[in-house]
Amino acid sequence: MKAIRRLTVRPVLPDPLRPLSDLARNLRWSWHPETRDLFQSVDPECWTASGRDPVRLLGTVPPARLAELAEDRRFLRRLTAVADDLDHYLSGDRWYQAQSGRLPAAVAYFSPEFGITAALPQYSGGLGILAGDHLKAASDLGVPLVGVGLLYRHGYFRQSLSRDGWQQEHYPVLDPHELPLAPLKERDGTPAHVALALPGGRELRARVWLARVGRVPLLLLDSDVEENDPGERGVTDRLYGGGSEHRLLQEMLLGIGGVRAVRTYCRLTGHAAPEVFHTNEGHAGFLGLERIAELCDEGLEFGAALEAVRAGTVFTTHTPVPAGIDRFDRELVARHFGPDSELPRIDVERVLRLGMETYPGGEPNLFNMAVMGLRLAQRANGVSLLHGGVSRGMFAGLWPGFDAEEVPITSVTNGVHAPTWVAPEVFRLGARQIGVQRAEDALAVGGSDRWDSVADIPDQDIWELRRTLRAQLVEEVRERLRASWRQRGAGTAELGWIDDALDPDVLTIGFARRVPSYKRLTLMLRDRDRLMELLLHPERPIQIVVAGKAHPADDGGKRLVQELVRFADDPRVRHRIVFLPDYGMAMAQKLYPGCDIWLNNPLRPLEACGTSGMKAALNGCLNLSVLDGWWDEWYQPDFGWAIPTADGAGTDPDRRDAIEANALYDLLEQRITPRFYERGASGLPDRWLEMVRRTLSLLGPKVLAGRMVREYVERLYAPAAEAHRAMDPDSARGLAEWKARVRAAWSGVSVDHVETSAATAAAELGATLALRVRVRLGDLAPEDVEVQAVSGRVDSEDRITDAAKVPLKPVGGPDLEGRWAYEGPLALDRTGPFGYTVRVLPAHRLLASGVETGLVAVPSGDLVEAAGLLMR
Repeated sequence: MKAIRRLTVRPVLPDPLRPLSDLARNLRWSWHPETRDLFQSVDPECWTASGRDPVRLLGTVPPARLAELAEDRRFLRRLTAVADDLDHYLSGDRWYQAQSGRLPAAVAYFSPEFGITAALPQYSGGLGILAGDHLKAASDLGVPLVGVGLLYRHGYFRQSLSRDGWQQEHYPVLDPHELPLAPLKERDGTPAHVALALPGGRELRARVWLARVGRVPLLLLDSDVEENDPGERGVTDRLYGGGSEHRLLQEMLLGIGGVRAVRTYCRLTGHAAPEVFHTNEGHAGFLGLERIAELCDEGLEFGAALEAVRAGTVFTTHTPVPAGIDRFDRELVARHFGPDSELPRIDVERVLRLGMETYPGGEPNLFNMAVMGLRLAQRANGVSLLHGGVSRGMFAGLWPGFDAEEVPITSVTNGVHAPTWVAPEVFRLGARQIGVQRAEDALAVGGSDRWDSVADIPDQDIWELRRTLRAQLVEEVRERLRASWRQRGAGTAELGWIDDALDPDVLTIGFARRVPSYKRLTLMLRDRDRLMELLLHPERPIQIVVAGKAHPADDGGKRLVQELVRFADDPRVRHRIVFLPDYGMAMAQKLYPGCDIWLNNPLRPLEACGTSGMKAALNGCLNLSVLDGWWDEWYQPDFGWAIPTADGAGTDPDRRDAIEANALYDLLEQRITPRFYERGASGLPDRWLEMVRRTLSLLGPKVLAGRMVREYVERLYAPAAEAHRAMDPDSARGLAEWKARVRAAWSGVSVDHVETSAATAAAELGATLALRVRVRLGDLAPEDVEVQAVSGRVDSEDRITDAAKVPLKPVGGPDLEGRWAYEGPLALDRTGPFGYTVRVLPAHRLLASGVETGLVAVPSGDLVEAAGLLMR
């Protein structure tokens, strides 16, 4: 029989064990080994059966066992020590508290998904894992962050395989009461809610749940409440599910509802109000509209409120392709805003103008969430050096008249939370070398450029560690493989071969990620005979562990999964290559440490960053990757191998795949497997171990989420907080009025005359020329603008590269024709073809850069022809 109602019955812990409840409900346990060890000792069998989830564990431990532990002095001493450690972690000063200067009182961090732990499955892939690592690193550093997301009742799907290898999706229902969450409550004890107005007088209500991520509160909004109609209850049903309107409602709830949830949380707890709002990808972009509405309610006009909101907003883009951005039909967005819906105080046309693609190459009837994110944020970044450049090119249309290099999008390269991803065995080896506290600080906070102590670890210890981790992965793979084949319908008699699947002494390659086509899951299958030879080589074999989920609506991705699975099912190679379904955090934490090589072969430059290889590197695994994302930035031959790419414009996709697959096979055959199996005088693979050592000592400190969050604080959060404080109501009004005046008058700004002291078209390095310019400013004054000389090497088409920009100084008042004279030096600091130009930009103390307004005046074509190039 089926139950008509489900409820969660919580255990009553004996008083001496009460601290277990606090430990279970702070997710620090997910990256703190001592806390996990304590829970395991409560009941090892229940711990395993609960999926290593403390909340579920405490709900299944027999009362007799709890009573026994309440009398166990040794266990109670351990419990007290771990509880005290958590209390010290939560209340003590950390990196952030030791910094000088006025840092933000608080930062609100919005993301559509968060990958904190497998026990809270609210993530689908890299974006969510990155967001989870960001929160955990912020907690370790003491950054006063508040996370904001949605609580999906089905999370992301669980994956299994049919008998013929086709991906199948399952959506288990998640009960918030069985998760490490607590409802945020009003002072009278009732659940805290936020509400959004919908067309037709309807309302979307959401309950606010609170997860404790160390020191960081994470607010999750849940629309599955009785006050909502069935359609509204389903808004937070699935991550990235439903059609356009469903997604729009999710993103309105995340952005607008999320700001309201933050305000509620601060009101109820006394937490400092955020000075900086950080939106992780465009999904949460509507948060800016809600903050504008708040300021309008306080008496600011829309333009002034927009400037005030922009000053304190940071926007991070994660996609390198326009197709990866959420875009909505103009009419759909218009229907959900205005007098009959949400934010009735703001004119709908103003809302639409923030997101419409009103630039060359855009689709003017589409509302683009990333475009809105950029227009609502004074500071923006990509997630690797290469991706920052790609993003500047992709969004250059928003800043017409400027070269892509000047588009105001910087980059902060992603990092990974080492305490989450480093295997306990790796940590213990490091702690043995430098002590537990120094090892914890090195992984969580970072700050050093090198981990020199790795050089003192004996080769034998590193090699034994690598074999231990490989053997653990082999056992994990066999267990998961057996479960997968049973799901596919195999009987016990068919599964004997699994006992010999993989070998702890064979070079092991890992490949695990989402399965969009650009990540090329099946590139390794391009020449199956050649791959088979590598797998079955009599002296230097390889083995490959593959995992990954295709989006439920992506049949192309599912076909790639099926193709890989069918190859791995071949009895000739199934002991050497396996596909593991249901890739997630729990699997990943075994997979990264156990591999010797981490393979990544996306189509360059479509991998914004890609952090799986970072997690592998922290465990001594070497990277074999296309030069994309973070690997393009930090690759050295010391750390691994770069797969050559054939990404020229004239190469068709099929030929490109063939060339790059061939390069992959060559590397494996000629350089990688010989080095792994080659033994030195000590009987160990000396050259391989030296690469492992260099990966840990030189790459390890770079890939930390602690380094990433410190960069966000220093380069983005602190300047945004300073700009926010400077933008008081009068300053915001002044800036908005100034921008309106400058835009209206800009057509009257021009460069009329340019001359230099150069007498010929050649000069010597180190010379300085005098530059004199006359400009018309129309209705503007010199204090409204900056006149710049832009100079540098020129290419064959006279484009200036690696430009230097020098402001010129006004000389006297306007002449009889109303032109202003500007002068300045032009340094010839580079040899070869050299060129210069002059331009006029708006200038104001509250602008983050002169490029911000998108306005520029340059010499006319006739003037350029008359001036010629300085040196060619």
